[in-house]
Amino acid sequence: MSVDIGGRKPGGRPTREQAAAIDARILDGARAVFCRKGVANSGLEEIAAELGVSKHTLYRRYPNKAALLEAVVGRDVLRFRDALLSAAAGGEGEGALDSLRRAAFRYVEIGSSRDYAAFYLSVSAEAAVSPVLRERLASWSRDALEPLVGLVSTAQAAGELRPGDPASVCGILIDLLEGVNNRLRLGEDAAADVPSLSRLFDERWAVFTTAFGNG
Repeated sequence: MSVDIGGRKPGGRPTREQAAAIDARILDGARAVFCRKGVANSGLEEIAAELGVSKHTLYRRYPNKAALLEAVVGRDVLRFRDALLSAAAGGEGEGALDSLRRAAFRYVEIGSSRDYAAFYLSVSAEAAVSPVLRERLASWSRDALEPLVGLVSTAQAAGELRPGDPASVCGILIDLLEGVNNRLRLGEDAAADVPSLSRLFDERWAVFTTAFGNG
């Protein structure tokens, strides 16, 4: 039997911390179900049952599957952007191109994770046959990559990269980085092999700076 979660007394309102914990548990569980079964094959009632929460708890927060998926991906996008920006700010007294390099390396660290890849590859596969999901995926991608586009623009303004449309330049960088991710995702040891990750990244970064560097 499904129960309400949060540790509050029956009929009581959860505290802000309890509500946040409930939301996090729901999003974590929904992400796992979407990853394992695919978005099309997952339903809200099934997700509620798997989490052991009441349907009321789930439907009160997310009226349909699209809203739940939006919340799952929205949280991922925020975390991803924060990780890129934190990496970019990690060096003191370095140039704009160094900041872009650190953020690009963090992109590979996150993207080569099998857990990360499994979820987004499943969403991408369904987006191929769903125009609505394809449109949302493109929007999520733009939001996630905005920090990198901004860093490219900053490096161009500093004269460290050649002029050009920052989004297009960033797109080429992403194409190179996704090559690293694919190699690591399909490798026997995946992203756990940090020396290989660094070597593969350095090779692609050299190609990028040769093509777009202004040094």
